[in-house]
Order: sequence, then C-alpha cells, then structure tokens
Amino acid sequence: MNQLFIQQAESLIDPSLPKISNLSNLLALAFYEYPDINWIGFYYCDNAKKECTLGPFQGKVACTRIPFHKGVVGTAAVQQKALTVNDVHCFPGHIACDSQTNAELVFPLIKEKETYAILDIDSLVLNYFDEDKIETFQAYTRLIQSILFNDKL
Repeated sequence: MNQLFIQQAESLIDPSLPKISNLSNLLALAFYEYPDINWIGFYYCDNAKKECTLGPFQGKVACTRIPFHKGVVGTAAVQQKALTVNDVHCFPGHIACDSQTNAELVFPLIKEKETYAILDIDSLVLNYFDEDKIETFQAYTRLIQSILFNDKL
C-alpha cells in the first residue's frame, strides 16, 4: 500500500470545510499523484430511478448518467462490490466515456444497505490496477466514506 499517499490524503481533510471541498481535494491528489489515471470521480446513485449521476471529478468531460446494470459503474451499483477491470474493452456493456481508457477500478459506497455513490477510477494503461494500487484505493475509499457519511463534516 502507498502509505505516503494515504497520509497525504488524510492531511487534506479539513472538518471546517464543506464535504465537497474535501472530496474535490482528495480527487485532485489522486489524479496528480498517479499520472496514468486519466479520470477519477464520483457517480451518485439514485436507487429509485436506478441510475448513477455524475458528481465531482478530475479528468475529461464525462458521461452524466449511467443506468444501473450498464458499464462498470452501473454493474458495481447493483452488485455492491468493488470491481477491477484490467481491460475495459473486454467488459460486456462497457460505456466508453473516454476511448483512451483501458482499465477501470470502481468502489461502491454503501450507506444503510443502499448504494450511495460509486468511486470510479480510470487508467490509460491495461492491467494498471495491481494489488498494491487496489489496497491503496481501498484505504482511500474508506477516507472518502468517512467524509460522506460523517454528519459533522
């Protein structure tokens, strides 16, 4: 695990700021710390409409709505589990918001048994997300959950 990255992320969290400020800084940190990441951001889940809508992100213009069951994000929203896709071009129903993306890692953020949001991380490099990066981004996701689900922030 990239402990230095996690420590940097922890140091950015400022309880006196709105959640969106903390989340935006965390996204910027990851985007610039990992140069092979071409997009990182959130999709908020509307469980009634069964769709994910674009939230804060770093990267190129993105798809604004992703239906549940569609693409990596929509699949993770339904399955409520992290997905690592080493080659997105082989993923059934992949949604190519950016044709340069080759690998994708997603983490659902679950609140009260419902998918609240999806952290979506895209890379230009096939097979980019090795065990070390997955472990690092699992810890990063826990930090994000501590911000999103903490009423004091």
